[in-house]
Amino acid sequence: MQHLLDFAPLVVFLVAFKLQGLYVATGALMIAMVLMLVADRVLLGRIPTMHWISTALVMLFGAATLLLHDKRFIQWKPTVFFWLVSVALLASRWIGDRPLVERLLAPALGPDAHLPRASWQRINLVWAAFYVVLGALNIAVARGASEQAWVNFKVFGLTALTFVFIAAQLPWILKRARTP
Repeated sequence: MQHLLDFAPLVVFLVAFKLQGLYVATGALMIAMVLMLVADRVLLGRIPTMHWISTALVMLFGAATLLLHDKRFIQWKPTVFFWLVSVALLASRWIGDRPLVERLLAPALGPDAHLPRASWQRINLVWAAFYVVLGALNIAVARGASEQAWVNFKVFGLTALTFVFIAAQLPWILKRARTP
């Protein structure tokens, strides 16, 4: 259920774009993000940090898009988000007891699996680099392709690239994870 909730704002954005264009889609996305926070609070009893950050960015960049009638602001939102994630990943090397990627993925490996700290640090750096590249790729598509192509890339391309990136690492991680 939670994963469906995560994708709901993207679906709202895409449908609104197809029916009414980018500016209506931006407003619809802003509303959908706020509703997602409400749903998080009701269903989970808390609001995940990534949802707070993404909503804040959507509100900031969405408002600039609508007030200035300039699509570049909403097009920059994914890039800023990805680059903030990259900075958080890099900073987690020095903040906290474990890299951020370990905090995210270790629970999925199970309580008996263990990966050496050096491996987690390496994966963390790979993720940081991936999000830098993804942000740059978003800007390249926004600048060099049509609005329609960018929306499709944002909704389908960025999602697919992220999924493939994570899925491609799982065999490597599982192969190296050892049980105590």
